[in-house]
Amino acid sequence: MEVIWAPWRRAYVTSGAKEPGCVLCRPLDADDEASRLVVHTGPLAFIVMNLFPYNAGHVMIAPRRHVARLTDLTDEELSEMMGLARRLEAVFQEVYRPDGINLGINLGKPAGAGVADHVHLHMVPRWTGDTNFMSVVGGTRVIPEDPQAACERLRTYFRQ
Repeated sequence: MEVIWAPWRRAYVTSGAKEPGCVLCRPLDADDEASRLVVHTGPLAFIVMNLFPYNAGHVMIAPRRHVARLTDLTDEELSEMMGLARRLEAVFQEVYRPDGINLGINLGKPAGAGVADHVHLHMVPRWTGDTNFMSVVGGTRVIPEDPQAACERLRTYFRQ
């Protein structure tokens, strides 16, 4: 039997209690850039790594304002979020060379939103064959890159 080691997921699978505050807002307030996993901060929106990713490079784009719905966003906030998504598409091509990209927003808990009170856009690089037997048969996801390492790789492209 092969063992897959993913120590960063321990907190996710064993914690019954949540830290206070919003998981999207909290990284913006962190003092230590290395631990906060923020890739880029713009005037109205920011990009943050998903701490429990579906795939390597999984990020979320969120408005700086804590709002729950697209209808709560200003045109400027929505425009900046989509501009960041467009820029990330190019960055993903350079950094990860994916075969495709998932782009999605889940509005409300019934729609799958893990953070229902702060609207955010998921972007996930995808490769042909990346959903393999491990997810289907083993109920296990294999992610080849730590979120902190992915954050450092992507941050470089936003500092240029």
